[in-house]
Amino acid sequence: MNPASRRVQRIYLILLLGNTLAASFIWGINTLFLLDAGLTNFDAFAANAFFTAGMVIFEIPTGVVADTVGRKASYLLGTITLSVTTALYWMLWVWQSPFVWWGVVSVLLGLGFTFFSGAVEAWLVDALGSTDYTGSLEAVFGRGLVVTGIAMFAGSVLGGVIAQATNLGVPFLVRAGVLVVMFIYAFLVMKDLGFTPDHSQGPLKATRTVLTESVEHGLRRRSVRYMILSAPFASGVGIYAFYALQPYLLELYGDPSAYSIAGLAAAILSLAQIAGGVLAPRLRGLFARRTSTVILASLFSVISLVILGLNSLFWLAVILLMVWGFVFAVAEPVRQAYLNDMIPSKQRATVLSFDSLFGSLGGVFIQPALGRSADLWGYGTSLVLGGLVELVGIPIMLASRRQKDPADTRSDHAGATPAGPATPDTQ
Repeated sequence: MNPASRRVQRIYLILLLGNTLAASFIWGINTLFLLDAGLTNFDAFAANAFFTAGMVIFEIPTGVVADTVGRKASYLLGTITLSVTTALYWMLWVWQSPFVWWGVVSVLLGLGFTFFSGAVEAWLVDALGSTDYTGSLEAVFGRGLVVTGIAMFAGSVLGGVIAQATNLGVPFLVRAGVLVVMFIYAFLVMKDLGFTPDHSQGPLKATRTVLTESVEHGLRRRSVRYMILSAPFASGVGIYAFYALQPYLLELYGDPSAYSIAGLAAAILSLAQIAGGVLAPRLRGLFARRTSTVILASLFSVISLVILGLNSLFWLAVILLMVWGFVFAVAEPVRQAYLNDMIPSKQRATVLSFDSLFGSLGGVFIQPALGRSADLWGYGTSLVLGGLVELVGIPIMLASRRQKDPADTRSDHAGATPAGPATPDTQ
C-alpha cells in the first residue's frame, strides 16, 4: 500500500471509528431505553421497524445524492442529521411521549443513516482506485471491521456503565456530541478522490440517469440482483437478534436491572467482530469463490441462533453469541468486496444503497413479527424463528453463485472497479 492509499485507508478507518463509537453508546441499552419509556416489546421493535422503514424510504434518494453531489456532502449531511435526531430521541424519553412520536423520529434517524450507507464505502473504493491500490478489498474491509469492533466494544461497555451510573438517557447525549466532532473532522480532511460529480445535467435529469444506470448494473445483473435479494433475511434477523439479545441475556442472568450485562451483549459481538475482521481475508483464501465463504457463514449463523434460542444457560449463551457474531463478521467484508467488484464507480453509492434498502426491508417486516413472537412465547423462541427466517436467504445466494461472475473468484483491487455487461433479464 503506497502512502496515498494508506492515507485514504486511515481516513476511512477514523470515520468508521467515530461513527461506530457514537452509535454503540446506545446499542447495549437501546431496547431497555425504549421499554423504560413505557413501550411494550412489540412497540419497541415496531419503533426499530420505523427506523428501518426510514432507511427504505430514503436509501435511494440519499444514494443518488452521493452519486450526483458527492460522497463527502452525503457524509456531512448524515452526521448532522443523526446528531439532531438522537437528541430528539432523548427528549421523547424525558417526556414519556406516545408511540406515534417515536415512530416519526425513528424514521428521521433512518434518514441520517442512509446518508452513510453507500457513500462511505463508495468513497473508499473509488479513492483506493485513484491512488493505485492493488491489494484486496477484503483486507481493507477486514481492517474496518477490526476498528469498528474496537469502537463497538468501548462504546457499548461505556454506554452500559454510564447508563448504570447515571440514567438510560445520558448515552444518547454522548452519542450526539461525538457525531458533531465527526462532522468537523470529515469537513476538514475528506475529499472525493476518483469520483467527479457530473454537473452537465440538471439535478432531476442527473437523478433519473443515475437511477436508470443503477438498476441496469444492479438489479438487472443477476449475480448482483440475487445477492441483494438475499439481504432482507440475514439483515432483518441480524438487527432483531442484536437488540433482542440485550433483554434475553438479562433474563438468563437473572437480574433485569444489570444494565452493564446488557452492554455485554454488544461488547461480546464487538470482540467477535474484531476476530472476524482479522481472519476474514485468510478464511476467504481457503475457498476459490467468495460466495462459498458468505454462504457457509450464513449456515453457521442459522445454527448458532437456533441453539442460542433453545439454550437456558447464561455462560453458554455468551459462547454462542460470540460464534454468531464471528461468522457474521467473516461474511461481511467478503460480501462487500464481491458486490463492489461488480459495480461501476458512477453508480456505486446508489447500487450499494439498493443493497442496504433491501436489508432494511427485512428489518421493517421481520423485527416487529419476531418482537411479537417474543411477547407471546419468549425471546428464545423468537431467536429460533429468526434462524429459520435467515435460512430462506441461502438458496438466493446460491443463485448468485451459479452466475459465475468473475468477481466471485477475484482476489485483488487494481484501479477503478469495472463492471461487466449486465446479464440479460429473461426471468
